[in-house]
Amino acid sequence: MKRFMLTLWDLLKTAEPTKPVFDRSRPGPEPPKPGGAITSKGMQGQYDQLVADMKSQWGIRIHRWRTSTSGCAWELRDRSGHIDRMIESPYPKGPMSCAVFLHEVGHHAIGFSRYSPRCLEEYMAWDWAIRMMESRGLNVTDRVRKRMDDAVRYAIAKALRRGLRRMPEPLIPYLPEGHRFRPSDQRTPQQKQVG
Repeated sequence: MKRFMLTLWDLLKTAEPTKPVFDRSRPGPEPPKPGGAITSKGMQGQYDQLVADMKSQWGIRIHRWRTSTSGCAWELRDRSGHIDRMIESPYPKGPMSCAVFLHEVGHHAIGFSRYSPRCLEEYMAWDWAIRMMESRGLNVTDRVRKRMDDAVRYAIAKALRRGLRRMPEPLIPYLPEGHRFRPSDQRTPQQKQVG
């Protein structure tokens, strides 16, 4: 009787392929495929169409759909100068998730580092998102407006802690109570000269 001895290589060759694991970083139902027909009806259909339109218009790639109402936006540049516009946000299913999604798209729409200081860029991205929702007839609730106010106030407080000395005029209504800038320290928003 002849005995066989299996080596590690024998085991690896005969191992069955592993089954794909469910990707938990992409919660909920899958959004429509690029180029595919939008089949949802009603309000969700409008949100689905919005996502398709924003991805197409601004060349945005979704890094991950978040389960929380938070997001981020960034650009990746390769050596040849090609830019990938990336975002993470919740998939729009209601006014709040839609506003957060559009706010992240807004960073790409208005241009990164185009507005200074950084708190002004945050304000401009939120303003763009609210105007986009209104132009498409999407519901801008009081909660959405409060979220914008809170986010802008947070960005200003952070800038003040870091020593911001000049406050762009659109941000003055968001200043903490009792905080004043001398008139000479106030100025209108300045856009950086781009290329």
